[in-house]
Amino acid sequence: MKTEKIIDYIVTWLKDYAENANMKGFVIGISGGIDSAVTSTLCAKTGLDVLCLEMPIHQAENQVSRALDHIDWLQKSYPSVLSKQVNLTPVFDSLVAALPKVEKEEDRFMALANTRARLRMTSLYYFAAQEKYLVAGTGNKVEDFGVGFYTKYGDGGVDLSPIADLLKTEVYNIAKVLGINQAIQKAAPTDGLWGDDRTDEDQIGASYPELEWAMEATDQGKTAADFEGRKKEVLTIYTRLNKANRHKMDPIPVCEIPAELKK
Repeated sequence: MKTEKIIDYIVTWLKDYAENANMKGFVIGISGGIDSAVTSTLCAKTGLDVLCLEMPIHQAENQVSRALDHIDWLQKSYPSVLSKQVNLTPVFDSLVAALPKVEKEEDRFMALANTRARLRMTSLYYFAAQEKYLVAGTGNKVEDFGVGFYTKYGDGGVDLSPIADLLKTEVYNIAKVLGINQAIQKAAPTDGLWGDDRTDEDQIGASYPELEWAMEATDQGKTAADFEGRKKEVLTIYTRLNKANRHKMDPIPVCEIPAELKK
């Protein structure tokens, strides 16, 4: 891939979109992961304002330190970058306390994980409204259009998606050229929604390179029946998640009332 030209293309696209929308810049959540690091750097290269929010909710210490190190590097490299740390842990804890009790806490782990993402989205839009910023999404192509590995109305709630046409491996290529912190480049991808060290691969059951292969195989009309062993297993995982998460990737269904019923 022509990495430097892709970088220039995305930066121009971001700047043009913001200026045409009469917005001052971008706000983005910084997680300590590769996608938010790359996206925030691309936004910073526009020269427009970039507000980086670090929003911990019972976050692992290494995720917080990577996020803060990246923000520090970004501010030293680009004068238009601003930052705020918004501790959402007490907000999250208060909400959990206000919700009805359940017999087994594990029954609502997924709901509460998604709640974390939605609290962050709410915070991003608060600052976006205050400052006339656009909320920049950090999803890549496999997450957004392959397996739907994001939270509906959480990290999926954004104004624009600069890297959503890039595979995860392509995001890493861009990170190298941008000079993203090595600790971020080497860190195992994680959604940071669980308060522990589980990775994306732990949750999905396949690595991003494997999922990229499965996505390409699916586009070529292949099915799990065409393969054996690990490839069969990976394509089965990809197909299951792609089907289960269509509700995230397809437009919201609208009940269209027949014209004759409105007369």
